[in-house]
Amino acid sequence: MTRIYTRTGDGGETGLIGGQRVSKDHLRVEAYGTLDELNSALGAARAVLEDSEVASVVEQIQHSLFALGAEIASPAADAGHIPRCTSQQVEGLEKWIDHFEAALPPLRAFILPGGNRVGSLLHLARTISRRAERRIVTLAGVEALNPEILRYLNRLSDLLFVLARTVNHRSGIAETVWRKHDG
Repeated sequence: MTRIYTRTGDGGETGLIGGQRVSKDHLRVEAYGTLDELNSALGAARAVLEDSEVASVVEQIQHSLFALGAEIASPAADAGHIPRCTSQQVEGLEKWIDHFEAALPPLRAFILPGGNRVGSLLHLARTISRRAERRIVTLAGVEALNPEILRYLNRLSDLLFVLARTVNHRSGIAETVWRKHDG
């Protein structure tokens, strides 16, 4: 029987794909760890999603994020066997954005994150996606990365915003418009 624990990380290091050992607070580990957090947030949203069309999109995103995490966990020299994020994946996100946005009322003001449980979880996932993007920008400042990764995450946060609006709209939940407070 294979055990889940290896004890190899007890000293604060972890292994990247390819075997290189790095600190658990290494930029690369922080980046793929945030992608894992995003994937988990999407799993929580999908667990309560009743809209099968949106659930299918979320599941496909989860598969892509798993591969994206593997790409980030692989130093460039060892990444030949890992699927790479492509411009076609970015274009796929754009098509979904266009599809779902076409059925929404135009956005004329800033809205507060929220709505029903699923909408709120998708808004939360959107913010984690933005954090993942920031972590990968930091990593890209010191290590060469596939530029499609940043494009993908930028579009993904837009898609998650549109999906949150979609599930709220389909549920008949009104958006809360942000009001500026002067004091």
